[in-house]
Amino acid sequence: MTQNSQENILVIGPAWVGDMVMAQSLFMCLKQEYPGCRIAVLAPDWTRPLLDRMPEVEKGLGLELGHGDLGLGKRRALGKSLRGEQFTRAIILPNSFKSALIPFHAGIVNRVAWRGEWRNILLSDCRRLDKNAYPLMVQRFAALAFPASDQPPAAIPEPRLHTDRVSVEEALRSFDLDRQNRILAICPGAEFGEAKQWPAAHFATACSKKIDEGWKVWIFGSKKDTEVADEVIQLLSPEHRLSCVSLAGMTSLAQAIDLLSVADAVISNDSGLMHIAAALDKPVVALYGSTSPDFTPPLNSKSKLLFTDIDCRPCFQRECPLGHKKCLTELDPALAIRAIDELTTSNSSQ
Repeated sequence: MTQNSQENILVIGPAWVGDMVMAQSLFMCLKQEYPGCRIAVLAPDWTRPLLDRMPEVEKGLGLELGHGDLGLGKRRALGKSLRGEQFTRAIILPNSFKSALIPFHAGIVNRVAWRGEWRNILLSDCRRLDKNAYPLMVQRFAALAFPASDQPPAAIPEPRLHTDRVSVEEALRSFDLDRQNRILAICPGAEFGEAKQWPAAHFATACSKKIDEGWKVWIFGSKKDTEVADEVIQLLSPEHRLSCVSLAGMTSLAQAIDLLSVADAVISNDSGLMHIAAALDKPVVALYGSTSPDFTPPLNSKSKLLFTDIDCRPCFQRECPLGHKKCLTELDPALAIRAIDELTTSNSSQ
């Protein structure tokens, strides 16, 4: 623990929803290292509802720049506007040059980040990343709360998003949902690209099995995921469709968090929603295609990781370079069904 606990810390947050969930581990570590610290997070508007569910964060600051927008003048002006906040430390999570500009222009003395994109001159504590020593993204985030080391922190707290009963009940009423049956949440989309998307037919097979057992299915996703959500529903029998509701493109991120919090189990591609479900401490079956759980696993003890062992994965590509997507098509729905059964049985016995 650092003696100077009255740190006023600005964190430049990531743009991806899943990365922002994992960033909560950093915020928890900062509270351990600087118990009296204040944490503000500068983040794109679409991730800021997550910050409202993180008690460690005192306030979220809007970054009104599009993903990939350089905006040098806007970043300089925003940095100067933050000088009155008297931040004592800045932690920059994105690896880009532009992400380090705002703390620099804000005049924050301590500016901490991993080396990237020739931004050394903008940082006061520029660290060289050993990817073998820090294989997990959450380790790379959490390490920035502490003095530089060649080893990751020994114990990193898992993200835990908070919900309250009032907002949950309001979300249920908004979509005319109830909890009379067990709820299987599925997240068939993936913002990153189709190389992370388990086939809709596989999702439908898993859903049908659980519906036969008396479960209801809620489908989550953004507006971009409405097509795959509709495809899953169309692959169900007419009878099974009565037990399935698509919420894709209909919920706000805050509502999605609230509704996922009441699910009994979640099947998800490697996506932001997967990380949200894990941070809500839900039993999660996490499906990996082109990406790897060795880098961004769901951070809870109630998860099952499913992936194939074919030679070409993980390739970390948005689209399958070979065009066959065998890393996903050969991932049998029976494995996901078995994983759900194991997770929900062990969870109910605890």
